Formats: sequence, structure tokens, C-alpha cells
Amino acid sequence: MFDKLTLRDMELKGKRVLLRVDFNVPLNSNLQITNDKRIRETLPTINYLIERGAKIIIVSHLGRPEGKVMPEFSLKPVAEHLRTLLKKPIMLANDVAGSETYKYVRTMQAGDIVMMENVRFDPREEENDAEFAKELAGIADVYCNDAFGTMHRTHTSTCKIAEYLPSCVGFLVEKELSVLGGALSNPKRPFVVIIGGAKIKDKIALISRLIDVADVVLIGGAMAYTFLRAQGFSMGRSVVEKDKIQLARLLLEKAKMQGVKIVLPIDHVVTGEFSFSAHSVNVSTKKFPRAGIGMDIGPATTRLFKYYISKAHTVLWNGPLGVAEFHKFAKGTDEVAKALAEAKAFTIIGGGDSAKCVEQLKLQSQINHISTGGGASLKLLESGSLPGLDGIANKGGM
Repeated sequence: MFDKLTLRDMELKGKRVLLRVDFNVPLNSNLQITNDKRIRETLPTINYLIERGAKIIIVSHLGRPEGKVMPEFSLKPVAEHLRTLLKKPIMLANDVAGSETYKYVRTMQAGDIVMMENVRFDPREEENDAEFAKELAGIADVYCNDAFGTMHRTHTSTCKIAEYLPSCVGFLVEKELSVLGGALSNPKRPFVVIIGGAKIKDKIALISRLIDVADVVLIGGAMAYTFLRAQGFSMGRSVVEKDKIQLARLLLEKAKMQGVKIVLPIDHVVTGEFSFSAHSVNVSTKKFPRAGIGMDIGPATTRLFKYYISKAHTVLWNGPLGVAEFHKFAKGTDEVAKALAEAKAFTIIGGGDSAKCVEQLKLQSQINHISTGGGASLKLLESGSLPGLDGIANKGGM
């Protein structure tokens, strides 16, 4: 589906490669990295560049400093961690394409690595600014985007810079495009999609798009209540998007016309108040209490979802199936995660809260692909492209 230029298509020996990565990793109060998955996922790209004799200039953001230099968002902990992983020096410039960056870049040898400070310290980064793009491009010969988690954002270092340098994608992005693109274009069937989360409005395009390619769509989370309301069921005081009820009907009708089975919850974990400690009961969809608030899918729905997962050859999951931030109401989400880990199907998790669930349960090694970018994977699945891909040529277009 995607055939973008990759590092394998570029002349790299002796070249200065501006490598955009997504090192936006979580830090604790002591500024220690608590999850280095995003760093480790870029190691194949970095090692390939080292082996090919490139001079590597790393660009990343961390947090939301909003165009200001803020020490708590410095990339220093990231540079130190990368030094440990690679077992080689990393020169961290204290600016972004400024005098210290230029000083380090001028003396680089093949295989050297320079990391600039947080690119979001410059307010022009989030403005997709042409002059800033020229400044970044001026220190490099080649641009490589391996920051999948940021490719849905129209920012200077992920989009505009590709206009000024020969550009390609790294191996992490290549893998994400291959897996997610393959799920859209040629999945092994039956293809089962699991969609959760709070609001239909956030995933209208995603649901409509997946109806075009899936065999079965399992819908949980708060958005399921709007679909059930569209079928005529009362959902008590659960979150129902009244202005999206007609849209839900249209999506249900579209699925029916295309022979796609949409499976909605048949029972629910219900409380009288939205609270992590609220008393809960299990009720069927047909007997939903007038004052009840749905907090999770019930055990019968969980069994039903697990049945479809067990019959699938490809499964794609995006979004929690209940109020998973409250441990008491995370059971449905956790059980589905375990079912994916045990499935014989090729399993894909589209990042975000679903990925966090799998990681908390320590099941990540049993999932075939966990996307490094929740927002990016959502955008890619919705539209079939990403802003960060637009400036990178296809292999046949050189």
C-alpha cells in the first residue's frame, strides 16, 4: 500500500543525515525514563546509519514546552539513555540548529551522533515554518523521518523539512506502514476489528473506513451506548451522543449493506455514579436501569468478543472497552487484551490506551504489532495517509 523511499534507497556514506525520531518518552519526577520503547524501536535505523558510515543528527521533541526553553523538557536524560543502549558517545547540543549544533556538526566523523535539544523549544516547530525548515536542512545532506508517533502533526521537522532535502523514512516508520497499511489493503480473513473509547465523533472516519475492510467490528466503550440507543435501547444515564444517534444508524446500515457484522455489548457493568469505588451490578442491554451508568462491558459480552477473536486471522484493536482508568472497571479491557495475547491471529494494537493496557499486563511480547503512535495510527487507519508522508517520494517517483 505504501512504497516510500527508505534508508536502503539513499546514498549514506559520509552524508549528514537529519534523523527525526519520536523520543517523547515518559519521565518520572526525578527525570528518569520509565518506558524506553520508543527509543529502542529506533535502534535498527540508528545502527544501520552507523554501519553505513553516515553522520547522524538526531531531532526529537519531548513534552509540550510551547516554544520556550524549559529544563524539565530537556533531552539530556534521553541522550544519556541512548549512550547506554548504543555504547557510544552522543554529543548533545544545547540549542536547536544553533551555534553549538553547528560546532558539533562541523567536526563530525562517519558514525558520529549529535543530538539537538528539544525541537519544540523553538516556537517555529509547531508552525511548520519554512525558514526554520531551511535552517534545519542547512546542516544536513539527507532527511530521514523515523518518528511515526508524530507523523500526523503538520510540524516543521516532520513535514516542511522534506521540501528542502532528499528524504526517506526509517525502518520503524516502514514497519508501521507495512503492518497498518497491510491491515487496510490485504488482511488475512476473517478480519476482526475492536473499537473502544468514549466518543463516536472521535472515530467516525475510523469506523466508516474499517467497515469497508473488516468482516466483524466489535464496539465497546462509551461509544457503544450511542449505537445501542440508535437501535432503540435505553442506556440510562450513560454517555450518549444525542447528535450522533442518526450517524450511528447510518454506520449500522452501511455495515449491514456491506455484509459486515457489527457486534455491540449484550450486557454491562453498571453503577449509580461515575466513581472508581461505586457499587456495580451486571445487567443486560434490554434491562438497563433508568438511573444506571455503564462503566464496562459485562461478562457475556466479554465471552462474545473473545469468541470472535478466537475465530479471526487478523485482529486490530483501538481503544479501551470500559472506564479502564478505574481498575474496578478495566476487566473487560483486560480480558480482551489477554484474548489477543492467546489468539492464533495476527494481532495489531493501534497504540494509545490499548497499548498501555497490554504493557501493564506484560503481554506485549505476545502481540504481533503494537504501534508506537496512537494518534498517528488512528489518522493512518482513517485516511490512508499522514502529513509526514506527503513530502517523501514513492520509490518509483525519484
